[in-house]
Amino acid sequence: MPRWKELPSELPERERQLIVQLRRLKDRSGLGLAALAARTGYSRSSWERYLNGKQPVPLAAVEKLAQICGVDPTPLLVLHEVAAEVRETRPAPAPGEQPAPGEPAAPGEPPAPAGPEPSPAPEGPRAPRLVPVRYALPAAVVAVGLAFGGGLLAGGGGGGGGRAAAGQTYGPGRTYDCEFSRKDGGVYAGHSVSREVLLDTNASGRDVVEAQCLLRRHGFDPGAVDGLYGPSAKAAVRDFQTARKLVADGIVGPDTWGELRR
Repeated sequence: MPRWKELPSELPERERQLIVQLRRLKDRSGLGLAALAARTGYSRSSWERYLNGKQPVPLAAVEKLAQICGVDPTPLLVLHEVAAEVRETRPAPAPGEQPAPGEPAAPGEPPAPAGPEPSPAPEGPRAPRLVPVRYALPAAVVAVGLAFGGGLLAGGGGGGGGRAAAGQTYGPGRTYDCEFSRKDGGVYAGHSVSREVLLDTNASGRDVVEAQCLLRRHGFDPGAVDGLYGPSAKAAVRDFQTARKLVADGIVGPDTWGELRR
């Protein structure tokens, strides 16, 4: 599994989430960039730019990657649409301020020169959308774990007894108990059965409580079990990922969930 480069710091958060998802899909597929190019119709250099945040990934490329990996494309399409809307509403550079080389200029202005870098290879044909993404957003938000910045939770869960409940406000001031049990070959702490939802900085909810409990069980201290994915939890996840020879990005995704539930 390759060690990915750090994404550009100026990359919008939703774009970052999309790229993280695409990187994980590529890693799980076992395909190199050359094989990915052969199977999707997008060049190797194009995929290198997409997956390192150098160029927005086309919708059709997202659909192609989901197709060859055998996953439902809807969550990725939602992330793509949200990222595209954020990109379109970014403010234009202040007067006298030049955009970075290759970055689109403000409407009505010519783009900044991209330097001597060769033009990208021609892209494959744009595929039609598989779903009306805008209207699929409420359901797909849960599927992709957009709890990142907004605190949206997967529904369900009972209240009381220290258990995390739907609609609960998480963070400092309240902690939760961990009640471990084993089912279907996995370990559960009594708050969530997730194996897919992504958790990153500022996520909150019962999935975070579950991850914090499982980290403690494996001997990695996430700080208070309060349902808030803060710096302590992220540091513990990085340490856990390093110990399990995973990509140490501090993001809980399917691979990290799989190891936490062992």
